[in-house]
Amino acid sequence: MLRLGRPSDIWFKPALSVIAAVAPPNLILLALGRLDLAMYTMAGSLCALYAHNRPYAARARVLAWVVLGMTSGLAVALLAASLTGDAVVLVTVGALLAAAQKALCDATRLGPPANVVFTFISSAALFAPQTPGQVPGHLGLALATGAWAWLVGMAPGLLRPHGPERRATAHALDAAAAHAATGAADDGHARTRAAAAAAVHAAWQTLLSARATQARRALERLVVRAEIALAAPADTDPKRLRDWAGDLRGTGPVPHPRDLVDDDELLGVDAELATGRPSLRLRLRPLAPIAAHTALGCALAGYASLALGVGRPYWALVTAASLYQANLTLTWSRGVQRVVGNLVGVLAFAALVPLAHLTQAALVLICLALNFGAEALISRNYWLGSVCVTPMALLITEFAQVQDSGRLITERLVDTLVGAVVGFVAAAAVTNRRAGDRLGDALTAVERTRERAARLLAEPRPAPGALESARRGLAATLVDLRATADAAYGEWWQRALPEERVVSAEQCGHRTLAATVRRQGLLLDRDASMSTGAEDVRR
Repeated sequence: MLRLGRPSDIWFKPALSVIAAVAPPNLILLALGRLDLAMYTMAGSLCALYAHNRPYAARARVLAWVVLGMTSGLAVALLAASLTGDAVVLVTVGALLAAAQKALCDATRLGPPANVVFTFISSAALFAPQTPGQVPGHLGLALATGAWAWLVGMAPGLLRPHGPERRATAHALDAAAAHAATGAADDGHARTRAAAAAAVHAAWQTLLSARATQARRALERLVVRAEIALAAPADTDPKRLRDWAGDLRGTGPVPHPRDLVDDDELLGVDAELATGRPSLRLRLRPLAPIAAHTALGCALAGYASLALGVGRPYWALVTAASLYQANLTLTWSRGVQRVVGNLVGVLAFAALVPLAHLTQAALVLICLALNFGAEALISRNYWLGSVCVTPMALLITEFAQVQDSGRLITERLVDTLVGAVVGFVAAAAVTNRRAGDRLGDALTAVERTRERAARLLAEPRPAPGALESARRGLAATLVDLRATADAAYGEWWQRALPEERVVSAEQCGHRTLAATVRRQGLLLDRDASMSTGAEDVRR
């Protein structure tokens, strides 16, 4: 649980973006002597953490919704704070907000840092002294800095307009190459196959959300090559895939393989674009157990913190909200990571607070450095990022006035332990009994799409694009089956799961994928050469 992984390929993007979004408003407030307003400007500035893996057309929409969502949560919290000082009521409102934020972030697949930042801001705002007349001005600050964060998030598109799509395609090619390099008898074969399938699926989701351009069409062809390698790894040259991935990470033209077939291989992409996504209501329905975990765990953690006399129960609430993952096993892992990170982070705060007390400028600069460190480290392991987040959260409380450091440390330790213990107990008590049902649905979907592909394979001349569409549909259901199975296996207190049926469905599905690839004649020629064709595909 505490092992450090490789940093994200784009760890520096959220790290630099948050500095660019947070620094100007904080420095302006510092110059004006109004650092007490920093909580409201940070609500908008922290929106710059989101959507760095999205194409810029999709990023513009997502970031706009993030800003509106952040401001909406802040509005509810500030209104509640202005109308009542009852801590029990405020904790209840915070728990309900946390549950709604968790469900919406999961349903929309917003991506990291997901609901935690929303809950951190809204929960802290619940306990900020407030009058109804101050609420519009504070929301205006959040909207203004949110607009600045939107500009910061969109700015890199001026230099590399297709950067996110190229990175996603490169990742899919690298994952497919890693799978092709493992033999069928290797222990890691199933693991690399699942990783490659997930990377290819993620690449398609990225490309399908991008604008239809010549660059996207060229990248789609390369993702098709990654799909082919996944379906027929024995007939694939891993080096060739890695070379393409390396070219995509640069700034040159998109690689243009010579062995491309006609546009029929991309008709399945057009078919998927035409089908659209399920409605938000349908995507929210399976998340009811996780929303219940979050509401119950956050409420109980906040109440327990109040009972212990802690002055900031929202820390326990946020700790509980940060735990909840797809299943109980992952929730336990996140709980351990959170506790370890916070304990080390409290020690870091004790070391930094004397420097922060020198001047308010030092306080602002240390918080900026911790912002950068949190985003730079959190992709290696959640606990490592928490080592920076914890002292930053403690120091932010001193923007309005200097606090008693010893009391801050004690309260943070108590709230961390209370939030982690109570939150995990709530997750165990409200078990996700629907996980088995969703696994059955995923199995049925795989079997249905496999049968459709098999029928088309039996036809002498399938309709143009039909076999490609069936292949892509089968690949998507296999990815969903693996993710659903992993989530179900991590739950407890439910009926026996059909493990043998899952294994059989995956094996049969991947064999059918390989058969469709061979039928389509899409196998890569190991001896074929590659041309980058700057005159054909120039970006």
